[in-house]
Amino acid sequence: MSLSRSLLCAFLSSASFAVPGLAAANTLTVQITADIRSSQPGINRDAGTDSVLLNVVEGLVAAGEDGEIRPMLASGWTVSEDGRTYTFSLREGVKFHNGATMTADDVRWSLEKLLRDPEYSCKAFFDGSRDAKVESITAPDAKTVVITLDRPDAMLLKYMAQAQCGSTAIVHRDSFNPDGTWKAPIATGPFVFGTWKRSEGLVLTKFADYAITGDKPDGYGGRKEVLVDEVKYVVVPDTATAVAGLRSGALDVLPYLPPSEAAKLKDDKDFTVVAAPHGGLVTMLFQTADPLMSNVAMRRAVVAALDTPQIVESVTYGLGVPNNSLVASASRYHTAAQDKGYIHDPSAVPALLQEAGYKGETINILTNRRSAINYDTAVIAQAMLQAAGINAEIEVLEWASQLDRFNSGKYQIMAFNYSNRSDPALAFQTVVGSKAKNANAVWDDPAVGERVNAALQEADPAKRQAIFDDLHARFLDQVPLVMLANGLDVGVSGPRVTGYRTWQGFARFWGVSHSE
Repeated sequence: MSLSRSLLCAFLSSASFAVPGLAAANTLTVQITADIRSSQPGINRDAGTDSVLLNVVEGLVAAGEDGEIRPMLASGWTVSEDGRTYTFSLREGVKFHNGATMTADDVRWSLEKLLRDPEYSCKAFFDGSRDAKVESITAPDAKTVVITLDRPDAMLLKYMAQAQCGSTAIVHRDSFNPDGTWKAPIATGPFVFGTWKRSEGLVLTKFADYAITGDKPDGYGGRKEVLVDEVKYVVVPDTATAVAGLRSGALDVLPYLPPSEAAKLKDDKDFTVVAAPHGGLVTMLFQTADPLMSNVAMRRAVVAALDTPQIVESVTYGLGVPNNSLVASASRYHTAAQDKGYIHDPSAVPALLQEAGYKGETINILTNRRSAINYDTAVIAQAMLQAAGINAEIEVLEWASQLDRFNSGKYQIMAFNYSNRSDPALAFQTVVGSKAKNANAVWDDPAVGERVNAALQEADPAKRQAIFDDLHARFLDQVPLVMLANGLDVGVSGPRVTGYRTWQGFARFWGVSHSE
C-alpha cells in the first residue's frame, strides 16, 4: 500500500463518525484541508469554515448567482423613501433544526445578539464605524422584521449576504448555553450540524423538515433540495493523499484542488472537474508612490509588455478566465464596457520607457511560494518584461513577510491576490484609498474615491452600471495595478457524484446526488 493511501486510511478510520438513528446512510465524503475554526457563523472564521457552515445556516437574504440579492428567510422587503428603514416579510413555514417554527421575534433576537457580539467579523458594517449604524431591530408582528439605520445605506443587504458575515445567519436561542456561551448552530438551512471531532472532521445531516423554495439553485438562494442523507467532511491536508482517496472511492469530492492537480484529472472520464471564477482578484500591484512606478508611462510600458491572457492560461492550467476589470466576470455589471482590457504590444514599450525616463533600473517583483498562482505569475511576468527590455527581478518571501510588505507599502511590483468581494463596489473599495491614511492603499485618486463612495450608496442598477463603466475607463487609463483574472476555485467530484458545482469559491451540497 502506498504512503498516501496508508495516510488516507488512517484519516478515514480516525474519522468514524456515528449518526444516531441513521443506518446505511447515503453519505457524501468530502475532503477539507484543515479543520473548521468554529461552528459559530461569522465569528472566529475563515473561508473554509464559511464554506461548511453556509450549508447549515441562512440569513434573511442571500447572494444570487450573479451576485445580486435574493430573498432567503425573508419572502421580500421594502425600503423607506429616506433609505433608513428596511421592512422584511418572513417566509411561511420555516422551521429551525430543533423543530421550532421561526418567528419574527426569533429573527430580532438572533440579529441583535449577533450584531452586539464584539467578535463578529462584520461588526464594522453595522455599528456605524464604517457605514450606517443599525439603530433598532423590531418585530411589529410575527411575520415582520424592521431594521432602522441612522442614515441611508444602499449596501445593507449586500453586507448582510456576505459569506464572511456568515450571511448574518438566524439561529435559535438553543444554539447557546444557559450562560450565553455558544453551543452549536441550530439554524434553518438544508443541513443539520452533526458530530464534530476536532482535527478530524465533521458530519452534516439532511434536515428533513427544510422548507424548500424556488425552482433551481441560485447562489446561496433558490432551491436547496438535499439528495443525500449526510455529508461527511474529513480533514486531509495533503493533496496527493486526497487525490489517492478520490481515485480509490474513499473520497467523493475534493472542493479545493490546485489547478495543476485538477488539470491532470480533467480528461479522465471518471472525474468531473468544476472550475468557476469568483469575486476575488488575481493581480500584480504597482506601488504608485515609488519614484519609478509613479510614472504612468512606466506602468503602461509594463502592461504593454505583458500578455495577460497567456499568463492566466499558464498559471491556471487552462482553467481560468482572463479579466482585466475589477468588476467580476460573473457579475451582472460586467458588460461589454468591462470587456475592454489591456493591449499586449511589445513594440510600444520602448517609446513608453523613453517617455518614463527609464534607464535600465532594476524593478523588483515580490511574490511567495504559498500561492502557486502568485509565484507562477511573477516568473512568467519577469520573462515577458525582460524580453521587452525591462530589467525585472523576482524576490520570493514567506507569505507573512510579503503581507507585511503589502501592509507597509514597501514594494515596487507585487503578485498578490485579494479574497472574494461580493459586489464590484467592494472590489474597488478594496484597492482605492489614501496612501497617507492607509499604507496598503493601491489606487490613490480622490476623484476615484468619490465615485466608489457613490457606487456604495447607489441602489439603482442603471446608475451603478454607469459608475462602474466610468471607473473601469479610469482604471485602464491610470493602470494603478494589473488585473489578471478573478479568483479561481477548482473542485473535482468522483464517478458516484452527480450535480456537484462550485460558486463564488464555496462548496454547496444541495442538489448533489450520490450513488452507492
